[in-house]
Amino acid sequence: MKLVFAGTPEPALPALEALIASRHEVAAVVTRPDAPSGRGRKLVASPVAQLAEQHGIEVLRPERPRDPEFLERLTQLAPDCCPVVAYGALLPKAALEIPRHGWVNLHFSLLPAWRGAAPVQHAVLAGDEVTGASTFEIEQGLDTGPVYGTVTEVVRPGDTSGDLLERLSRSGARLLVATMDGIEEGRLSPRPQPADGVSLAPKISVEDARVDWSTPALRVDRVVRGCSPAPGAWTLFRGERLKLGPVRLAAGRSELAPGEIAVNKNTVRVGTGSHEIELGEVQPQGKKRMQAGDWARGSRLEPGERLG
Repeated sequence: MKLVFAGTPEPALPALEALIASRHEVAAVVTRPDAPSGRGRKLVASPVAQLAEQHGIEVLRPERPRDPEFLERLTQLAPDCCPVVAYGALLPKAALEIPRHGWVNLHFSLLPAWRGAAPVQHAVLAGDEVTGASTFEIEQGLDTGPVYGTVTEVVRPGDTSGDLLERLSRSGARLLVATMDGIEEGRLSPRPQPADGVSLAPKISVEDARVDWSTPALRVDRVVRGCSPAPGAWTLFRGERLKLGPVRLAAGRSELAPGEIAVNKNTVRVGTGSHEIELGEVQPQGKKRMQAGDWARGSRLEPGERLG
């Protein structure tokens, strides 16, 4: 089939690479416009745009997918299907009607669970033991379209959302290619999502990533892992923001008050609403990431000092 791929960030790259290597033709890609990046705030092409250009594939960067110029070019390309991975913009009805097999989205959850922008983060935050990816036909609702296929993935105890997304982006890429094959061969038809089991996964805000030390240690661990690498879990120390890398759960009930810090050699422990946790890497405001022991020594902690 002739495909026009839509995607923007790095997690979309395995799918684009797999489609380029498949029997299908990737005639063009659609991605978000170049965005400012780095200290110089220079305009930088999206990861999907950069990969497409390396392969000599036409890149479309509409400000809005409803722009007449974009819709006209998409009509000229006449794709059979438009696979999508994390494009980042809502598609209007006029665009959805152009490819004869529609737009097929690779979504990183087992729909109808975790519809929305941050399914992997919410799976980790909720403590899900199993998640996965789904391919479905895009319609006007939020991730409500009928499903072509799924693949499952076990959530490992130490997984950050970044770890889990990396695995899902690769297994999901294989699922997306298999979905394109099945559509072309006429042996795949999408099935409506069940009415039960719907959950929503809105974008995680910076405030959502703030650690509440009065909650149980298990919740603290999930927040830190679920918000890593983005937007990054954080707390306050002496009035300034301190970012937190993955933590370790300590054995036994906490003898420390919630947020209270204790240092023993290279171990930095913090009290929670249940067990103590051990800090791994931290990043003080305006500084590089470092081991918690190095941070604690440099901070010259006073007895009874707290985070939060």
